[in-house]
Amino acid sequence: MKKEAKKNVSLLLAVLVASIQFVFSQEKDIAYYLSKSPFSITVKEPSFPDKEFLVSDYGGIADGKILNTAAFSKAIDACVKAGGGRVVVNKGTWLTGPIELKSNVDLHLNEGALIVFTKDHTQFPILKTGNSSYVVASPIYAFDAKNIAITGTGIIDGGGDSWRPLKKEKTTAAQWSEMIRTGVISKDGKIWWPSTEAMNGEDYLKTIKGRKAIAAEDYIPVRDYLRPYMVYLVHCDNVLLNGVTLKNSPKFVFYPNHCNNLIMNRVVVYNDWWAQNGDGIDISACKNVLIYKCNVNAGDDGICMKSSGGKTGSAELENIVIAGCTVLRAHGGFVIGSNTDGGMKNIYVTDCNFIGTDVGVRVKSNAGRGGLVKDIFVDNITMKNIVKEAVLFTTYYEDVPAGKDAKDVKTTATDKIPEFTNFYISNIKCDGAKTAISITGLPQMPVHNIFFNSVEIIAEKGFEAVDARDIELKKVKIAVKKSPVYNYGNATNIKIIE
Repeated sequence: MKKEAKKNVSLLLAVLVASIQFVFSQEKDIAYYLSKSPFSITVKEPSFPDKEFLVSDYGGIADGKILNTAAFSKAIDACVKAGGGRVVVNKGTWLTGPIELKSNVDLHLNEGALIVFTKDHTQFPILKTGNSSYVVASPIYAFDAKNIAITGTGIIDGGGDSWRPLKKEKTTAAQWSEMIRTGVISKDGKIWWPSTEAMNGEDYLKTIKGRKAIAAEDYIPVRDYLRPYMVYLVHCDNVLLNGVTLKNSPKFVFYPNHCNNLIMNRVVVYNDWWAQNGDGIDISACKNVLIYKCNVNAGDDGICMKSSGGKTGSAELENIVIAGCTVLRAHGGFVIGSNTDGGMKNIYVTDCNFIGTDVGVRVKSNAGRGGLVKDIFVDNITMKNIVKEAVLFTTYYEDVPAGKDAKDVKTTATDKIPEFTNFYISNIKCDGAKTAISITGLPQMPVHNIFFNSVEIIAEKGFEAVDARDIELKKVKIAVKKSPVYNYGNATNIKIIE
């Protein structure tokens, strides 16, 4: 009997292993999603010479105490001089100031490697990024670089808790009591600031606004208020993030601008839910982007698309695939906006989970920073415990109150008006939301040509629409606590197809 039992167990294990192998063999890989995209898109991982440059060989010490800024810089410069390769961060805690990535460099974190950015803000210089634009140097940044990567299984901590303000309403009593032992508190007692400079930063900026000649030194008193993005890439081509964990950002965690051919593969992005302006992934005016199997927990928007400054009439953000991702505790799971004036098209979001986010699919903009957003495909999304809307379109975001026409704000009726059209939202399941679907357009530019297919939502309230037209709801099932299921005004051609 014992031999028979062992034989059965062995057989069971063999079947189980075979089953697991079968499941993994059936996993939808990157090639699968690119082939299923509704539009043509090609992305390719950058390649690097087979050369390694250990930070420890350039004076680096992984004790969490010694500042390694110079060691990282020397290792990267040596890598560049040699024609490129891998800058290796071995196991240990590496305290450092800002790291500038350069062309043909793969910053690789081995297992057990932890990069921690110093809380000494004087180590973060003010950088000029344009004719009159200045930013605080990000923990990791690159300008006009080609073939760059951040890879490995290590962790990067942006030291953001030393930069971010904190709202009392987002804390427990114990947490607030601990925080106010340092920093300063706003006059109304509602916000903790890390320094007086941070708290007074907005007022200081007003004093230098309009000056004819402004230098980097003029921004030093406001450095704490401005706060850097954690990983900030501008005008970079062929970018890869693979396997790493990015956490505790001063502001947005990952913020590429005007980049082309970018891949995020199995990256973990984590900011505490109370992290002010703590967006997870913000893709801005980029083209040919793949975000694959990433997990995001954010203090603001989870995975967000932005686009500003378009002058040619073409979309500044296009050809984006987001597949197999999970977003927790963010203001929105998949988000568009608020700045869309550069235009967007061809975005495919599929096989994603949004759990506990404020909004599931969040599309937002307003007069003064809007543009044409079209050909957006959102398919096979699972949502649970959504705080507000499962699906939201709004053209009255933040500083433009609902009911205000574009003529009533600081813009003309034709200046940067948001236009949301040709959205295809299908195979959505949401277990719990305050509102199922909410659509709010502008009187002069209704949200239009939005197509829902095979959608099931359990919510307190159902479908709401104002200033919308040509909305199709096919096989849409909304279970609500409050009737009616459908409620819309100044909306035309709303088709409900069983």
